[in-house]
Amino acid sequence: MISQEPESNMKITGAEAFLRALRFHGIKYLFANAGTDFPPIIESLSKLSDNEKPVAVTIPHETASVAMAHGYYLVTGQPQAVMLHVNVGLANAAMGVINAASDNIPVLVMSGRTPITEIGRKGARMTPIQYGQEMFDQSSLVSDSVKYHYEMRYPEQAEPLVSRALAACMSEPRGPAYLSLPREPLTESFPPSRIPSPAARPAATPASPDPAAVQAAADWLAGAKAPVILVQRGDPDGTLSAALQEFSRAHGIAVAEPFSVRNVMPSAHPMFVGHDPKAALDGADLVLALDCDIPWIEATQRPGAGTRIIHAGPDPHFLRMPVRGYHTDLAIQTDPSALIKALSAAMTPDAGATKRAAAISTRSKARRAADATQAAQGETAPMSAQWLSHCLSAAIDDDAVVFSELGVLPGMMDLAGPNRVFSNPHSGGLGWALPAALGAQLADRDRLTVACIGDGSYIFANPVACHQIAEALELPLLTIIKNNGMWNAVRRSVVNAYPDGAAARANTMPLTSLEPAPDYRMIAGASRAHVERVEHGRDLPAALDRAIRVIREERRQVMLEVCVEVSDTF
Repeated sequence: MISQEPESNMKITGAEAFLRALRFHGIKYLFANAGTDFPPIIESLSKLSDNEKPVAVTIPHETASVAMAHGYYLVTGQPQAVMLHVNVGLANAAMGVINAASDNIPVLVMSGRTPITEIGRKGARMTPIQYGQEMFDQSSLVSDSVKYHYEMRYPEQAEPLVSRALAACMSEPRGPAYLSLPREPLTESFPPSRIPSPAARPAATPASPDPAAVQAAADWLAGAKAPVILVQRGDPDGTLSAALQEFSRAHGIAVAEPFSVRNVMPSAHPMFVGHDPKAALDGADLVLALDCDIPWIEATQRPGAGTRIIHAGPDPHFLRMPVRGYHTDLAIQTDPSALIKALSAAMTPDAGATKRAAAISTRSKARRAADATQAAQGETAPMSAQWLSHCLSAAIDDDAVVFSELGVLPGMMDLAGPNRVFSNPHSGGLGWALPAALGAQLADRDRLTVACIGDGSYIFANPVACHQIAEALELPLLTIIKNNGMWNAVRRSVVNAYPDGAAARANTMPLTSLEPAPDYRMIAGASRAHVERVEHGRDLPAALDRAIRVIREERRQVMLEVCVEVSDTF
């Protein structure tokens, strides 16, 4: 806690003020990768008491630090902070910032800055790299992806900057903010009496839907014969999921999750029709897209002519995207949960809705049965991604969370509720899921947490750093590497673009193979993980049971390398 009435002769440094401000404004963890700009931070961490500072966590690679904050927020709803080493550390972390921006994740990103001065001030330059790392505009590395950025000038700015940046992060649409911290103001001392006592600065309240827009949407929904709701993400508390489950059942409206990044609907909900946008939109005469930045692919999946389209969310036009041309009949700026609750109040279920709900439920059951049959056919060597997803779903408990990066297929799983599967953001910065899962595991050490990732994504994740973090922090994470020996997403994109081309006919497509593969077990084993390689689908259930038993009984991390077939679909 920051002292409210400091003595007149008491002075603190900008670094101390910064750390105290982080703690005062609710930051529990500071994920940090240190450098020569850190002396005032490290000195202050050593000087301040535990209740005056966040917990500093050493993260040996910057991409992991931002992803850990990302994953922590997904399971808690609480933003955390990251501190990096000047421009080079920020450059390594830029991909994580891009991912956070794409997924509306509030994280406070900070990096030191080379000293501005050469002589005459405490904190002035002392090493050659402090010349070599100087930039004219260090913030430019991430300014296109953050909601707010600023460079600290004076030590007394520490608390106001922290409170303003966090308020920006948590105001809708949520996202990251960045602060650049030169060494001089971090080192300089000042009397706290120079500035007002700190006070909470809340996020802006979420937008409520315009009543006229609610009535228009309600009238359109009531008059539609085949309405469908598309949703890609919910909130950490599951508020949208609860409202949507009740609303869709009451009014007989199908719900689909195309290109999902955070699952919203339970798998067995009768109104949930899966993840295929083309199938969901077939025959639809009204579409309500809830906070969907990419509801469908325009070239191949767009709704039929004459279909009314409503886009709703904190920014229904997604103005952070330079090009986005989806047809829009009604754009409602609103919190998605608030809109569903308002529509519930404005609409009355009728006999048509009941009949439609029964038909959707029958369709949903048939789809799930077909998916189960398809999954069972993948018990082969190598196994299918469908079988892997099905077996993982059967092995974990209802409370477990899975972070997937080209890993599991949510449609092949039985998810008990929202926020059970988190998939890589649409920004596509690979290497996200493994460290994001570490952040989620840090938030709840007893919750079974799984990272299921492709072999290419595993390499991108800086796995040596991630497994070291898991061991250092005693995080019993289950990592599953889906090994098909290639960047299959790249191969599929080439085949789709040139189905009869030379590359598609080649025995080995250029720039896609990851052979010869390293022994991934040795990477995780170097950090004392329990490791296994599974080559046949029949052996996977037993391997998963052993893995979970090690996690529960020995409280240590596990890595399974699972051999999967190359797929033209996933």
